[in-house]
Amino acid sequence: MVRVLIVEDHDMARMGLSVILSKNPNIEIADMASDGQEGVDKALSLEPNVVIMDIGLPTIDGIEATKKIKLANSRIKVLMYTSREDEDDIFDSFQAGADGYITKGATSEQTVSAVLAVSEGAGWLDPAIAKVVLTNVRRNTQPQQRRGEINYKLGKNLYGLTEREMEVLALIVDGLTNPQIAEKLVITISTTKTHVHSILQKLYVGSRAKAIATAMKEGLV
Repeated sequence: MVRVLIVEDHDMARMGLSVILSKNPNIEIADMASDGQEGVDKALSLEPNVVIMDIGLPTIDGIEATKKIKLANSRIKVLMYTSREDEDDIFDSFQAGADGYITKGATSEQTVSAVLAVSEGAGWLDPAIAKVVLTNVRRNTQPQQRRGEINYKLGKNLYGLTEREMEVLALIVDGLTNPQIAEKLVITISTTKTHVHSILQKLYVGSRAKAIATAMKEGLV
């Protein structure tokens, strides 16, 4: 059972989200909070599996609240749930430790899938958010003319990822769990975990969500 804490300051949005998630037999609503500090306090006292976090919150915003939760208890997964599609908000959220990012315009099915995915340790990017990130990537990877040659920003070369690690990273970005990656690449789960650990080290990040953000921002996939 996935225990969820909803942190949302709008009453109707909070209740609507509660109704959507409660319909899934694998999800239980642990509690709800209406501002950032209350969300932090309840997350640390209740220790839910997943915190659904709005960004525009009273007291402290959702990004700061996420940072506080993650610093105190990194086992708690945080799914950003917001109408914001600003690049700074997206990357700041992942930098704070968020495990996923979904918009309030997502379908009920997408929302449930996002909650279940992050609870299992897989990163999640809303399709609408992925478009924003990919736009950023394309802008940063445009060819530049230099002394008659075309040079591309190939971030993967800067991180020293192997060909296999690039394959694993691409599957992480697609939202696959370690067992799914192992099955897809026909390798053991132990080997998969070794690759994931190496990827996180080489990208200088501490979570799969941050690896996804870095991979997409730097044009690695």
